[in-house]
Amino acid sequence: MKRIEFIKTTGAATAFTAFGGIHAMSGLPGKSFSKHLTVLHTNDVHSHIDPFPKNDSRYPNMGGVSRRYTYIQQVKAENPNTLVLDAGDSFQGTPFFNFYGGELEFKLMSKMGYHASTIGNHEFDNGIDNIAAQLEHAKFDMLNANYDLKNTSLNGLVKPHQIYEIDKLKIGVFALGIELEGLVGKEHYKETVYMNPIEIAQEQTKILKEEQDCDLVVCLSHLGYSYKSDKIDDLKLASKTKNIDLIIGGHTHTFLEKPSIVDNLEGQKVLVNQVGWAGVNIGRIDFYFNDKGDSKNESLVIEV
Repeated sequence: MKRIEFIKTTGAATAFTAFGGIHAMSGLPGKSFSKHLTVLHTNDVHSHIDPFPKNDSRYPNMGGVSRRYTYIQQVKAENPNTLVLDAGDSFQGTPFFNFYGGELEFKLMSKMGYHASTIGNHEFDNGIDNIAAQLEHAKFDMLNANYDLKNTSLNGLVKPHQIYEIDKLKIGVFALGIELEGLVGKEHYKETVYMNPIEIAQEQTKILKEEQDCDLVVCLSHLGYSYKSDKIDDLKLASKTKNIDLIIGGHTHTFLEKPSIVDNLEGQKVLVNQVGWAGVNIGRIDFYFNDKGDSKNESLVIEV
């Protein structure tokens, strides 16, 4: 099963309770799709366990773990073939992190059914040894491919990639992190070595797409959406690599109403998405496949 066609339709829901989901297995003209994969994603939740107050000037009564859990359960009831991912910075931002150090965040992400997350720069705020300690509470995969962690307490606790087999589809997920020097104190990341994300992405996609024959390759990126400088961001990553189908981004707290579409090195389309911060939004992308290799996708951004 190979992706040989890529068609995107978009929509938006303005209220969590109003969203009823995507049910139709409609296809391209003359084509039907027998497999349906839903990808739900967040980024930069920053320890926002509770919703914002009703009188908040920007996000009144929005967000919160309870709403996110309810929505994830609703989607899984619609489509059991659902993958839940996060693009980092689940730590730091409320007293919950100050008191629990990340334990509560990882326990709740596990309860919500996340499959994988990546390491954001704020995961290092209490030091790399704290990340290792809190991973004991995580029942999901922690992924990063461009941090060399062999001389740190995270050695063996973080995977470069993971393959999820869902309805006989192989979904390869790998992750990339931002350069820590100048952003995080050396005493917090210790012997972590940053490696070039473009080169590492090419290595990972070769493994996932060419060697492991994955039907879909997803990058969890904590690089940032777009910079005016030469600094690597998600848009540059998409254009300078091949074999990535979807980039789920973080770090820049970018609110996208719909995914950006970027041509990769071979002229193939790559979806790039990011859904703000603090858990006020959940991204949803529905992929449809058939055994002939045809595919399409639909995307939504859900306010919770």
